[in-house]
Amino acid sequence: MTIAECLRRAAELASVSDSPRLDAELLLCRVLERERTYLYTWPERELSASQAQAFDMLWQRRRRGEPVAHILGVREFWSLPLQVDASTLIPRPDTECLVEAALALTADDDPQARRRVLDLGTGTGAIALALASEKPRWSLLGIDRAPEAVALAERNRAALGLANAVFLESDWFAQVPPVPGFDVIVSNPPYIAEGDPHLTQGDVRFEPHSALVAAEQGLADLRHLIDRARDFLLPEGWLLLEHGFAQGEAVRALMATADYRSVASCADLGGQERVTLGQTPGGNA
Repeated sequence: MTIAECLRRAAELASVSDSPRLDAELLLCRVLERERTYLYTWPERELSASQAQAFDMLWQRRRRGEPVAHILGVREFWSLPLQVDASTLIPRPDTECLVEAALALTADDDPQARRRVLDLGTGTGAIALALASEKPRWSLLGIDRAPEAVALAERNRAALGLANAVFLESDWFAQVPPVPGFDVIVSNPPYIAEGDPHLTQGDVRFEPHSALVAAEQGLADLRHLIDRARDFLLPEGWLLLEHGFAQGEAVRALMATADYRSVASCADLGGQERVTLGQTPGGNA
């Protein structure tokens, strides 16, 4: 079997993947221990028997719907290679707009400025580590209630050599000290409503239900974070929340009711409202 023949099998993945060709390329790169450019340069190269067997094993796992990130154990986010497993969500490109929004809010900072940032429900540590990589003088605290997720985030931090991030176990704000407070709080919380048909489709079938689903039609955790964040934000601090594509209006209303100002929403890569932010006029911390 040649590289080209392997890649032609991508059509078989169309029922389980929105990107079957990319999936096939990533699996083949793992087997060959090569970059994707190699596949285009040497399409007629034949796989050895052991390579063909290894590729077929990975292929069958993907055909059963298992996420490529779980098969490979890694997913790139913000150009950072992150270890992933079934204990938490797989980082997605749309979440990068949350990182972009946080950086845009502080674009006029003095380069030497120090800021304290809290990432609630950190999972793999993706958001916190992306910000830590961009802002070495910032202090990032990532928290998650799942000890397995905290351990995973710490492994990613250590692998990337980012000393300005720390990860702790906490159920939302429970173990987070309100003093001295944070300049920015970010979160990608559960926001899918129970019974949503998307829960039976694609990669989310293999991700923890608790990291996806929230009560009140997906708004319960968003409401909780909006209500409590002001107790942990410094004056003029910012709260940024990822949410579902149809929840922007509801989240803006929740922020306005909680007396945040400069409330606005940002679009994701598909042009859908994905992140809503607001600033507290004063801090309780």
